[in-house]
Formats: sequence, structure tokens, C-alpha cells
Amino acid sequence: MSPDVLSTPAVETAKVPDRAQSRAQAARRRKVFVNAMRVVLLVAVLGLWEGLSRAKVIDPFNFSMPSKIWDQIWTWVTHGTALGSLGEQIWYTLYEALLGWIIGVIAGVLLGIALGRIRLLAEVLGPYIKVLNSIPRIVLAPIFLIWFGLGPSSKVASAVVLVFFPVFFNAFQGAREVDRNLVANARILGASDRRVTLQVVIPSATSWIFTSLHVSFGFALIGAIVGEYIGATKGIGLLVSQSQNTFNAAGVYAAMVILALVALVAEGLLTFAERRIFRWKPAGSDD
Repeated sequence: MSPDVLSTPAVETAKVPDRAQSRAQAARRRKVFVNAMRVVLLVAVLGLWEGLSRAKVIDPFNFSMPSKIWDQIWTWVTHGTALGSLGEQIWYTLYEALLGWIIGVIAGVLLGIALGRIRLLAEVLGPYIKVLNSIPRIVLAPIFLIWFGLGPSSKVASAVVLVFFPVFFNAFQGAREVDRNLVANARILGASDRRVTLQVVIPSATSWIFTSLHVSFGFALIGAIVGEYIGATKGIGLLVSQSQNTFNAAGVYAAMVILALVALVAEGLLTFAERRIFRWKPAGSDD
């Protein structure tokens, strides 16, 4: 047998790790490039905003400027706000949003799975859910304020109604999209309705549910902020309201920046949890 024939498989095998390593290096270079472009874009936008404000091309009183926004954030961090420390305001808003998010997620998942599995229940409750979903949820915030007062309960209620519907519809759709063959096989093996729901339907719908969690936490923050803006004793929403009432544009933007940072941290935690849970998924499946 020719020596060339014997050596060919070894050469091809050696090329496989090289290709994988090259793809990994290309992916890392692309990631660095994308992150660099993001930083450049952010710096360019902030620099243009600062320059136009200082040149009075745009009104610095109404639009403020990045340097004043940073000064406002630094003042809140070092000296606190008129309502107390900045950390206390962030925690108050985060507590309302987090509690509303948890309640809304639990209610949405339970009801979504139940209606997805029980056809009669879906036919009875479906029209009412559609009617409630058609109501602009933001307008419920003043009603909750009347019902529950200025405390955190009214903000939690606002967060719950904003979180519930996206989670519910994703859980409902996830329960409906379960592979019927899996359900049929589980029943053939003697699984009860309860075991089918717990061991087949819910795991299959998990990816649908996690998709809604990323969006729903932002909705929870919106519910808490709107409730605080309408009426509260503390919180980031009240900082926005007070800054607006005193024509402090920098204060409004500063509160928005703080909220964006809180939302980014929450999104990062959810993404980390999702990757830990769905470690079995291929790396490119999320693209």
C-alpha cells in the first residue's frame, strides 16, 4: 500500500482543530471589533451632543448636555437626593419592579400553561383576557394609586399588569406548540396529565417563557416608574417628576441613565441564567 494513502487521514484529522481554532479566533476578533464600534458610536453621539449644546445650536436648557448629566449623577451619588440617598431610591424602584415582575411571571406562566393545556378553560376565559389585554395598562396606574395609595403596592400592581400579558401569551403559545408525539409517547408509557404537564409541557415551553422574561422585566420597571411619577414618596420615578417640575433637564436624563444601567444589569443576569439553563443548546442557536 502506498505511504501517501496511509498519511492522508492523519493530515485531514490535523486540519480539523486548525479550522476550529481559526473560527474561534475570527469570532473573538469580530467580538472585539463590534464592541469597539459600539464604544466609538457612543462617544461620537455624546461628543456631538456636548458640542452642539455648548455651541448653542441646540438649547442647553431644554436638552442639557452630557457633562451636566454626569455632574447631576455625581451629585446624587456623593450628596444624595432631596428624597434621601440615591441607593435608597434605586432600591425602592427595584423592589417594586422585582416584586411586580415575580408576581406577574408566576401568574402569567401558571395561567398560560393552564389555558394551553385545558381547552375548555381557554374557551371560557379567552375573550376576557383579550378584552383586558386591549386596555392600555398605563392608564390603570392612577386607578391603582386610588386603590392602594402612595406606597409600593400601587407600583407593584402596575408592574404586574404590564408583565403578566407578555408572559401569559408566550407560556400559552409554548404549551400549545409542544410536540404532540412527545405527549402521545408519555401517555403510552402511562404518564398522568399532571406528569405530562410537569415533565413534558413545561420543559418544552421553557424557551418560550424565557423569551418573554427579557422583555417583561423592562415592563416591570416601566410600571414602577410610571406609578412613582404619578404619585409616590420615593423612587426614581419621583426623581424624574421633581426634576421635570423644576425644569432640571439634566436630572431627568440622569434618572434615565440610572434606569438604563439597572435594566442592563437585570438583562445580563437573565441572559446568564438562560445560558446556564440551556447549556445543551448549540452556541449559534440564539443568533
